[in-house]
Amino acid sequence: MDDDTTNTPTLPAALDAARQVLETAVGRVHLYSAVPAPGGPQLSPLLLIHSVNAAASAAEVAPLFRYYSARRPVVALELPGFGFSERSDRLYTPRLMTDAIHAVLAHMAQSLGPVPVDVLAVSLSGEFAARAAVEAPGRIGRLALVSPTGLMGLRRRRSAPGSTAYKAGVHAFVSKPWWSQALFNALTRPAVVRYFLRRTWGSDTIDPHLWPYCVQSARQEGARFAPLCFLSMAMFSQDIHTVYDALACPVWASLATRGDFTDYRGLSLLQNAHRWKVHTVPGGALPYFEDMPGFAARLDAFWQIPLAPARQAGG
Repeated sequence: MDDDTTNTPTLPAALDAARQVLETAVGRVHLYSAVPAPGGPQLSPLLLIHSVNAAASAAEVAPLFRYYSARRPVVALELPGFGFSERSDRLYTPRLMTDAIHAVLAHMAQSLGPVPVDVLAVSLSGEFAARAAVEAPGRIGRLALVSPTGLMGLRRRRSAPGSTAYKAGVHAFVSKPWWSQALFNALTRPAVVRYFLRRTWGSDTIDPHLWPYCVQSARQEGARFAPLCFLSMAMFSQDIHTVYDALACPVWASLATRGDFTDYRGLSLLQNAHRWKVHTVPGGALPYFEDMPGFAARLDAFWQIPLAPARQAGG
């Protein structure tokens, strides 16, 4: 595959679903959506949010989308800087990502009714979803976190509200116009993408469809801007323990047993971790690719937890 974005390949849809672009305060945001046929049980809408990495997209939640779209209304968001959402040259921060989630939740309230939305977010995106849940109580009914970040090690992350770990010098260095594209191309070569997916899986048996899609997504115009912010730590919240502690909605967490994302000692630093439903799920950081029925068997009971009346008022 060509490493030069002057020969940008056409990116196919990540999911077989209806598509929509929202014009929001943080730019164009792309959604995939599906509504099951009438006659089934009336379950809450579900919002799926992929992780953040050099080649992220809604393709990362494909097994979840296929499974749940037959059972309930489902929307898969592509965060700013990824997939078909706007990939402009700007600073990508938790604030920008959280505001994108707020915009999608507001859209879902308009299109599906003012009911609480269940949210499943993968890895770093869980931090953005948690912040949205704290800032708009009642709009998110239940929050599922797959391989959540902010819990590695025993360092407390309770800095000033909204603070991040942003390294401006690093960002200036990696973003130099004359070499940032070449750097990003090197980081997203097919062999490198495969290497990092193997580390995510903790296994050589990665999903055969996700890998080529990641490579192709990373070859789109503007694909480098959000990942270079990620490398510069601009998206990592320094107050995330405070945010997690402020969550009032039910929380479910899936913890990986293989790969690079298996350190969750920071759970012991949270004041409300005893209220979370925590499952150690065999597999890597995206366990639903390996065993969707087994993953759903753990998660589906969580979606049935009744919401307190105060949480049912879609804020």
